[in-house]
Amino acid sequence: MRLNILVVDDHMIIRRGLARLLGEDPRIARVDEAADGPSALRALRRGAYHAMVLDIALGERDGLDVLKSVRGEFPMLGVVMLSVYPESQLAVRALRSGAHAYLNKGCEPDDLLAALASAAAGKSYVTPAVAELLASTVRQDRPQAPHELLSNREFQVLQLLVAGKSVSAIGEHLVLSANTISTYRGRIFEKLGVRSIAELVAYARAHGLHLI
Repeated sequence: MRLNILVVDDHMIIRRGLARLLGEDPRIARVDEAADGPSALRALRRGAYHAMVLDIALGERDGLDVLKSVRGEFPMLGVVMLSVYPESQLAVRALRSGAHAYLNKGCEPDDLLAALASAAAGKSYVTPAVAELLASTVRQDRPQAPHELLSNREFQVLQLLVAGKSVSAIGEHLVLSANTISTYRGRIFEKLGVRSIAELVAYARAHGLHLI
């Protein structure tokens, strides 16, 4: 079976490059593109796709949010998350949210094609680095870091706070009220044991979080 693939990335050069790369493989029948979450969902509603490549940073809407919407409407669709962020930061979070694979954008083309084939068949594709991360989460000698206990939305707000965004700006970005963002900020401070944005930034640096 040849696959129909949807590539979702807000950077046109990357999106077009991925589409061209995938289109050259004989296992791929068709490759379409979408620049953001809403256009991706519209494309999925119109066409029959076997799998999608989904960037985790999509400008106005986080890729994990888009993944949640995709899972709600298209539970059988194969999803491969592709990101500039290292596996140690978001791979386990993405897999727990319903992705079949998490790959860094520096991966080999063969890895991406293999991941898409597995995802289209409803199977997970796990690189050695991600396999080690998954194994470490179940080992009793490896306690979870506080940021690993944040919800996806809390982690998203953490990213934006560390990037220097104000509460009101984050609210506009996520289409949430400033009061809601303040509540998320309070939860993040409590869970991470910090008392200010400066301490939050220090925490991110100390734990090697490569944030936006």
